Amino acid sequence: MSVALFVRRLNLVALAAIASLILLPAKAFAEWYPSEPVKLVIMAGKGGGADKMARMFAKIIQDEDLSPVPFEPVNMPGGSGGEALSFLKQNAGNPHIVMVTLNSFYTTPLTQPDLQINITEFTPIARMAEDIFMLWVAKDSGITSLEQFLEKARGEGGKWVMAGTGKSGEDNLLTNLMNQEYGLRMDYRPFKGGGDVARELVEMKANSTVNNPSEQDEFYREVKSVPLAAFTPERLEQYPDVPTFAEKGHDLSYFMQRSIVGPPGMEPDASDFYRQLFQAVYESKDWQDYMNSNSLRGEFATGDDLMQYWVRGREAHRKILSEMKASN
Repeated sequence: MSVALFVRRLNLVALAAIASLILLPAKAFAEWYPSEPVKLVIMAGKGGGADKMARMFAKIIQDEDLSPVPFEPVNMPGGSGGEALSFLKQNAGNPHIVMVTLNSFYTTPLTQPDLQINITEFTPIARMAEDIFMLWVAKDSGITSLEQFLEKARGEGGKWVMAGTGKSGEDNLLTNLMNQEYGLRMDYRPFKGGGDVARELVEMKANSTVNNPSEQDEFYREVKSVPLAAFTPERLEQYPDVPTFAEKGHDLSYFMQRSIVGPPGMEPDASDFYRQLFQAVYESKDWQDYMNSNSLRGEFATGDDLMQYWVRGREAHRKILSEMKASN
């Protein structure tokens, strides 16, 4: 049978389908989907803000049927996230691994140069939010204001314990900034995850923390922990009675990225799949509700915009670390 005769015998529906395929861009024929479960690496321990966020992402992806395979959270908190960064570097080009990151994405490569991590080699997939920090004490401490906190911490000197996640990370950095700003000598004690930090506080094994709201949420609702001040320019809608450090005369504002990162050398089709998927996650009602209830902020960012955001963040942290080192 000739090609012409074959075509004439096709019904109109089939002809329309062929026409639509012919008009599709070539990229559609190369569309990529993961063929095995995706490792969702978390460069922090269980119970913290990054861990909670990653597990929510995995649930949204499953509930919204956004992927043909599941996303499996894997905690790699070792070396203040150095374990996770090295794992991604060693798996360059692997399309079945993405990482949930925080500001240790900046500080760990800067403070551990032996890792030989260059963050601009990683694949920028999605910035999902910026998280905020608050100064917390246990309800049983009896402290109800920043002024009381400063008086007691100053009196205790090096005996005052500030618990945080990892060494040389965000919590450590904020502790050092407060020590400098207020002339304190608080001792920083690192733990693997924000959940452990929150528990240490309410069990009175530490005197204070700088947890994210999501990390303290359970204990705050149970009236076991008390927020004293926010590291934000303005008061938070969810905590209208909590002052900012700026209100108290000290401009201590600090935000933490909540981003999705791919290994170096990820193929464009794979990175496009993850960018589209996480944009759908970002726009989902569950994620928007989570952002609102936990005082998260920030628009979705990806590609070159996200890479430039990383470069600015790295340089800002390089400056902070340098100033801290010079003052010690």
